Amino acid sequence: MNEPTLQIGAVAEQTGLSVRTLRHYEDVGLVRPSARSAGGFRLYTADDVARLLLIRRMKPLGFTLEEMGRLLATANAHLTEPTEQTAAELNAYVQEASARRDELLRQVALADEYLAQLQALGVGE
Repeated sequence: MNEPTLQIGAVAEQTGLSVRTLRHYEDVGLVRPSARSAGGFRLYTADDVARLLLIRRMKPLGFTLEEMGRLLATANAHLTEPTEQTAAELNAYVQEASARRDELLRQVALADEYLAQLQALGVGE
């Protein structure tokens, strides 16, 4: 492997994920380091980091680890050999992510209303 690699601590810092989370994602099969050093340290490529960032972005939308794994498998299949089926599956993820984002926006609007009501009482200023 000639492309630059990062050890797990650097990946954790770059992605905002903990080392523990990265190890858990490896244990459940979401991400595998591309290599290991002679000393056994996990080595991650830019593609590995991009995969982790995608996972991190799915988390606030409430996707389960299983759903994340299915999306990643579908995305990999689509990148390797695009088909109508993989395109349809990815489109379904886009629609689901959009619906979940809309729900988060609704919740943020409710939180904003709540804060405004508290501030109207003269607190939190």
